Amino acid sequence: MERPREGANLRWKGETPVFQMALVERPVDFSYCLLCAILISTIMNTKKALVFLAFTLFFVTASSVQAAVGTDSRYLVKSTSQFWKKSFQVRNVFDSGFTADLNDWQLKLVKIFGVEVIPVKKLNILETVVAATKVVAKPILIKTPTAQIGWGVKAIYGDTLNDTLPSGGEGINVAILDTGAFVNHPDLKGQITACDDFSGPNPFVKSSCDDKNGHGTLVAGVIAGNGGPAGKGIYGIAPKSSLMIYKVCMNDGTCFSDDVASAIRYSVDKGANIILLSLGSDLESSLIDDAISYATSKDVMIVGSAGNDGPYIGSMDYPASNVNVVSVGAVDDMLVVPDWSARGNNKASTSYNRNFGDLELVGPGVNIESTANNGYYMTSSGTSMSAAYIAGLAAKEWQTDAEHPAEATRELLHKFSQDILPLGDDSASGWGMPSL
Repeated sequence: MERPREGANLRWKGETPVFQMALVERPVDFSYCLLCAILISTIMNTKKALVFLAFTLFFVTASSVQAAVGTDSRYLVKSTSQFWKKSFQVRNVFDSGFTADLNDWQLKLVKIFGVEVIPVKKLNILETVVAATKVVAKPILIKTPTAQIGWGVKAIYGDTLNDTLPSGGEGINVAILDTGAFVNHPDLKGQITACDDFSGPNPFVKSSCDDKNGHGTLVAGVIAGNGGPAGKGIYGIAPKSSLMIYKVCMNDGTCFSDDVASAIRYSVDKGANIILLSLGSDLESSLIDDAISYATSKDVMIVGSAGNDGPYIGSMDYPASNVNVVSVGAVDDMLVVPDWSARGNNKASTSYNRNFGDLELVGPGVNIESTANNGYYMTSSGTSMSAAYIAGLAAKEWQTDAEHPAEATRELLHKFSQDILPLGDDSASGWGMPSL
């Protein structure tokens, strides 16, 4: 995967005394640069004048203040030209162009030359909610878990758990694209095999995924909590699975679609079997769609949380709405879908046939206790937790020997699903909740 390249500084040779004096005696703006180019064209041919204008405009651009990362100034520059890549600080490179944080001068520059630029869409982590309302919860931290094996794990394991501990996931890589993770949490420390940051001022920072939000650490514990070194911590669904932590969301929970798309591709190239996306937006992203297609072509499963915007039909977030993503809603400990769990469009499509906007599965998502980003534990609710349970179950039951493991595992999840009322493939619960 091509990584972002640093911008280059250009140098001029043989500048005319008139131009040098102009730079010193008056502020440089686009109209004056154009006048300079016209004057110089009297002693240079037209082609050279245009080239000179381009470099002069670049000089003005390069001397401006770079747009700040995290603002609404990120754009997809639809060009593969090395000139433009060297002119700006490239963030992520795609087949259709590259992304960069552009200030006003730079944005004007590319538009003057007719280069198409498109604002990069943003997503957000799917906040935890209070079960009875849609109010964002403020989780309570505790030093020891109230239960080593939560109700969600018991619900999915069913009678197969009995007096044994959760197990499975050996050799399966689950990439979590979120706010990072607290890698030194006792219940996660042995499971994290990768930790990189796609969200910071620098487009890629190796071995850095500090979670100052807490959301990523929560979902990590649901998947692979291993009970800790003393065996008194929390257990996840697949405690032997390996976690690849890729921080794609900033500390406030905002995630740029180009960073998410880049991390999806990177996860695939680094050997992920499953990718968890507990984030969403009302808007689609072509960059993420292309990355999801790439993952699917490499037989990688993507699990996405449906969102917490229910109970309205068609309230599911993107990218869970994408047909190549296993979309997951929530149920409580009575296997009832809470009002806030997003709904799909299942009634408008063929039953048990995944179409755009359909809800596929549900998982435990109410009052879920998991790992916190300070080494403690916390209880939260939301479809982020539900999707993590399904990702963990996929890791535990991964069909390694199948010709297409991701497809075979997805079909197995359907087979394991028990119907949740109302009967059939409905917009609130899809196929139902898989359990062993």
